[in-house]
Amino acid sequence: MTLKRYLLVISAATAACATIFLYIASSINPESTNWLGFLFFYGSLFLTLFGLAALLGFLVRFVALRYELAFYSVRNAYRQASLFSFFVITLLWLLSESLFTWLNLIILITLFIIVEAILTRPSKNRP
Repeated sequence: MTLKRYLLVISAATAACATIFLYIASSINPESTNWLGFLFFYGSLFLTLFGLAALLGFLVRFVALRYELAFYSVRNAYRQASLFSFFVITLLWLLSESLFTWLNLIILITLFIIVEAILTRPSKNRP
């Protein structure tokens, strides 16, 4: 897959996910929905955030780090986009359950820093 086709497919998928998210957010009543409504809401939000963060992360890397191959920029952007999206969804869930505190935020940030450090450490088996 060429870089141009990749950007086109990811942009189209992100636009579709954003449209689905806007439809779900406007049609679901959070006070009367069941777990499936919340699953669709958070799932579509996750996919929208993931697509936006992956595109933005790739474009920033592609412009700023011209010496790096596009494959490595895409891989790093995907990893960080998934962590960022999961972080935002987790924060929103904590807020919806009235569990959000500064201590929980610090623990969550620390957890994500540790996960990022583990995923980015150099390994002999990775290219």
